[in-house]
Amino acid sequence: MAKSIIIQASALCFLSLLGFAYSESRFFVEGKVYCDNCRTQFVTKLSTYMKGAKVSLECRNREGGTLIYSSDSETDKSGTYRIPVDGDHEEEICEIALKKSSDTDCSEVSKDPFLKKSARISLTKNNGISTPVRLANPLGFMKKKPLPECAKALRELGMNPDDVIQ
Repeated sequence: MAKSIIIQASALCFLSLLGFAYSESRFFVEGKVYCDNCRTQFVTKLSTYMKGAKVSLECRNREGGTLIYSSDSETDKSGTYRIPVDGDHEEEICEIALKKSSDTDCSEVSKDPFLKKSARISLTKNNGISTPVRLANPLGFMKKKPLPECAKALRELGMNPDDVIQ
């Protein structure tokens, strides 16, 4: 009797492990959206995280750019979004992009052709990342005019405000 219980328990453990190994992938993409109060296009001490900003996740075929998967999300009070994603997207290019600002005074997206306007993320188990959570780089909307204290904040970083503020 004890032998059959051990065999059944072993079989159950093996089948559970097998089911886990072949289960459908599920990921969670997390990131933050900020208001770039200094128009520097990076987070500074004067940046504020935005509640209610909208972002979009899109995964496109590497050849041809056909849209394979998309999902939208909205940030919480800390400016954080979390998008659940089903399936492995190893063969696709997946990016998070800004969709809509929650603040009309901070809603501008850079038109500079050399700047990346999205955050690329890897949504596959075959990349060495053991956790299902994928962290995207912060994305920011720019304020229409920089705050007056931005020059001082940039000088504290060793930067010339005239070279950085757009």
